[in-house]
Amino acid sequence: MWKGRFSEDTAEVVLKFTQSLDMDWQLAEADIRGSKAHVRTLASAGLISAEEEGALIRGLDQVLEEVKSGKLKPQIELEDVHMNVEARLTELLGDVGKKLHTGRSRNDQIATTLRLFLRDQLIQIGSKLKAFLEALLDRAESHIDFVVPGYTHLRRAQPISMGHYWMSHFWAFNRDFLRLKAAFEALNECPLGSAALAGSTLPLDRKLSAKLLRFCKPTENSIDSVASRDYLADFHHFASLFAVHCSRLAEDLIIYNSDEFGILDLPDAFCTGSSIMPQKKNPDVLELVRGKTGQILAGYVDLAVTLKGIPLAYDRDLQEDKRGLMRTLQTLHGMLDVLTPLILRVEVNAKGASKAFDDGFIFATDVAEYLVLKGIPFRRAHELVGKAVKWCLSKNKGFSDLSLEEWRNLIPHIDEEMIANLNPRSSVERRNTYGGTSFAEVRRQIKEGKKLVEDAEKFLSTWVGDVDYSCDL
Repeated sequence: MWKGRFSEDTAEVVLKFTQSLDMDWQLAEADIRGSKAHVRTLASAGLISAEEEGALIRGLDQVLEEVKSGKLKPQIELEDVHMNVEARLTELLGDVGKKLHTGRSRNDQIATTLRLFLRDQLIQIGSKLKAFLEALLDRAESHIDFVVPGYTHLRRAQPISMGHYWMSHFWAFNRDFLRLKAAFEALNECPLGSAALAGSTLPLDRKLSAKLLRFCKPTENSIDSVASRDYLADFHHFASLFAVHCSRLAEDLIIYNSDEFGILDLPDAFCTGSSIMPQKKNPDVLELVRGKTGQILAGYVDLAVTLKGIPLAYDRDLQEDKRGLMRTLQTLHGMLDVLTPLILRVEVNAKGASKAFDDGFIFATDVAEYLVLKGIPFRRAHELVGKAVKWCLSKNKGFSDLSLEEWRNLIPHIDEEMIANLNPRSSVERRNTYGGTSFAEVRRQIKEGKKLVEDAEKFLSTWVGDVDYSCDL
């Protein structure tokens, strides 16, 4: 490629060290798509004839088929996906193939290719994330009437609807979907035509290139166009928080399924056994979800460290941005592929969950708030109930064991109405503040959640199936 300037061939060890085919060959289809748009732009500028345009498009179609079939094997001496595609095209078309790179640099070429590739990936991931949100809604709707203990500091706190629990995860993952959309919007500008860093002396219509590739517009500055990887950072930001939320969900399910908690049952098909202990049912899938999260976070840090250390415009360091990207994409797909069907089969162990209510201490806040309704200042009510808990513990009793007389000896304001309300369902039903755990509020949340999933579907439907490589106007 650069033999006109150099007096000796590139050393073999340099070829091995600088090649990127082990990670960028996956970009071949997106790269060819960008090249076909570039051919159309060259033709519109009169830089190639109509016959050459047709030949180049047909040639690129043939190369694409050879890539898909596996017939075209990348050569390490050609360094990357761009040069392998161009070399094969030149084999097919001769000098006409050499016109493909007119007005283009590998700098704006990879910037465009990477955006095209990641855009398609985000739509695929978005579709899977939508299905995951639907699975959470399904569980929330199915489990709305189950009352389970809610936890803070991993200690029993207050009764909640299990539907409320599932919706708490729904809202977190819905924010992840919004972050995915933001990452999508961040990359939806076209760098093609920026060339190496300064644009081109050739009359290239960058708006046409953007239109052909379904970008909203061309990028504004040619230096920034080839140097920016902000859109990758936005993707990694989405991926990192999504993975953190997955890890938290996995940790919950692991704990709640344990013999010590016994609140949830996991499907056998998503668990494994022990090589030595016949009785074991291990939540390995969820543990791996938790474990893989660190890899995704590492990808974010890897990119950020690379970006902080390089000057404008393009530097070869940026070649390495794809290594963490590919690993993160693979992990995201794997997480979503396994979590959605797993979640759909998680069930509540009502008997196990009910044990948390046996001593009645989980209703302590209910008692304090009942006293507030009787006119007692909250801090005083909190103190009274705390002393009642302390007395019960000293007598090896729970709130559930106390008679009305014992209650009144501890707290004179207690009456039969309050005692009647010290049960899981009543406790949940009366927490009807907006966003609270009452059954009516959970149903409202589910209704809102379904609307958001419909909005997600509308967004995705605009792009799903966007695999037309013809670039016809």
